[in-house]
Amino acid sequence: MAGDEFSELLGQLKERSGLSYGVLGKRLHTSTSTLHRYVNGDAVPTDYAPVERFARACKASPEELVELHRRWVLADARRGQKADGDSPSVSALASASDLPAASASASASASPAASGSAVGSELAADVAVGGDVLGSGPEGERAGAPDAPVARRRRTVVLAGAAVAAAVVSAALVVNLVPGKSDDGEGRKQSVGAAAESVDQSPGASASGDAKGRSASPSASRSGTPTASSSASRSAGAGAAQDSGAEESGSAPTVAVNPYKWDSPCSQHYLVDRKPEQVPPPPSESDARGWVSALGGVAAGQQMLALTVQGTGKATVVLEELHVRVVEKSAPLAWNDFEMGVGCGGGVETTSFAVNLDAGRPATSPKAGQRDFPYKVSESDPEVFYIFADARAHNVSWYLELDWSSGTKQGTVRVDNKGQPFRTSGNVGRPAYNYPLGDSEWGRNEYEPDIPG
Repeated sequence: MAGDEFSELLGQLKERSGLSYGVLGKRLHTSTSTLHRYVNGDAVPTDYAPVERFARACKASPEELVELHRRWVLADARRGQKADGDSPSVSALASASDLPAASASASASASPAASGSAVGSELAADVAVGGDVLGSGPEGERAGAPDAPVARRRRTVVLAGAAVAAAVVSAALVVNLVPGKSDDGEGRKQSVGAAAESVDQSPGASASGDAKGRSASPSASRSGTPTASSSASRSAGAGAAQDSGAEESGSAPTVAVNPYKWDSPCSQHYLVDRKPEQVPPPPSESDARGWVSALGGVAAGQQMLALTVQGTGKATVVLEELHVRVVEKSAPLAWNDFEMGVGCGGGVETTSFAVNLDAGRPATSPKAGQRDFPYKVSESDPEVFYIFADARAHNVSWYLELDWSSGTKQGTVRVDNKGQPFRTSGNVGRPAYNYPLGDSEWGRNEYEPDIPG
């Protein structure tokens, strides 16, 4: 069955990735129960966007993305037909995967022009008699004429053909979206005003769930117009009339920031201006903000940020560039270095960018073959970026600026730590302390008592 094939491939990708449902849920901002239902075949997503994000998180190949999209189209169509109670749709959809072979056989006895004409006539007739093929009503519904069973069966056949056609189009799209190239497909760069927002988000919280904790940061748009609050931008984008038929423009995207993200506990160090006996045990990642803030600590050697960027409406927003802005640079802090974990592993490899804060003009650069900007987001299709900012020879205060555009609008969003710059300091040569499992106090690192240069 189409739904079984779809869930089977999801399960294979999940198992191969080695990621738990909990980890995937956090990365995709989706509940673990929802992911369970998709993988177990109990539910089929009504939109393909979460399916693609799931596959990319599991590092699916381009060929697997094409096959997954094909299976989702068939499963989604079968689910819609089951809702209509139309039993012939099952056999029609089951034979959808055989349509290419059948078409090849039919072409031996009919010319391409004749075949194209016949299919086109059939599709036009179906739309005229049975209404919209895929429906225009609420999500998951299929429009049609309940009192016209003949037209309904014809619509089933056309729907199966459309599923295969969609899979072919998907294949062409994946082939053309090669790394290193823009996938926005439009290339427009037009200007108007912008909105700026900085949001802190604790690990595991969704961008929408943290809306109450958001604080706007002042930032000038590239057009020179003062920026508006995120709520004002959202209202303007949602309420703009499109009677003229012009393409709808989106407003500034929201950016949820977690400046206390860890690649792994062992990779994260903080400088604290206290003696080890005055420092409490290391926190978990979710409690890092409170621990660091209470001690006045500063990220040491490297700071990892997680940025969740999401549009505020249906219109696509193109994320053009991400810039690094240095506020202040001075000598490294002469404090003690405290490591958050011992004997652990980790590694975030997708959508990651490195920043060398010691450089004269720091800039972001893709890591591990990840492609560079631009990217696209919308309200239903967010993007998560990981920033690894390194400092060895300086104590640096800095923030980010994200350039965006959508239709006729263009602007810049400032990304910082609740209105304050991020702060990262070099730690070379500083006394190194760790807290091994089973111990009850901080101790000097016996292998590297001072952070190596």
